[in-house]
Amino acid sequence: MKELFDFFFKGNLFWKIVLLLWSLLSAMLVNGQVNKNSVLFKTLKSKDSIIFERTFNRCELQKLDHIIDQDFEFYHDLGGIENREDFFKSVQNNICGNTDEKLIRKLVDDSLKVYPLKKNGELYGAIQKGKHTFHIKKNNKLKATGSALFTHVWILNNNIWKLKRVLSYNHLPTQN
Repeated sequence: MKELFDFFFKGNLFWKIVLLLWSLLSAMLVNGQVNKNSVLFKTLKSKDSIIFERTFNRCELQKLDHIIDQDFEFYHDLGGIENREDFFKSVQNNICGNTDEKLIRKLVDDSLKVYPLKKNGELYGAIQKGKHTFHIKKNNKLKATGSALFTHVWILNNNIWKLKRVLSYNHLPTQN
């Protein structure tokens, strides 16, 4: 074995370059994060906007019904576990219930990442990860309150994307 290793790598620049190129090509073929200009990335970014900009920030709660899977589960590091019904109630009562002070969510620029999920080469879902900040809107002024990380599992069924699982974690208060 040592003779074989010495033959290919000891003082042989050609085989070192071949190995480097093969390693780089293999790394590119691995199912990693999709490009931010890809259809998948843009599609799931628009779904993020529906969930947060339209329902969370503007309280257009009817938008949630078509995007949240019936078997939805939400795991929150401070609030526990919620199913679809509990999640809807929580958004309605806690996020959209206070008219004097409104909680606003903002996606941190360039934090969003999307990773495809495939079975036998066919896309069946995706993992979406990112960071967001939270603010209190009072008298049309925003005051930062904290930040958190999120991981969403999206499932593609009959060409329709549904949010199936959510991890919301590492909630930290804003340091003043």
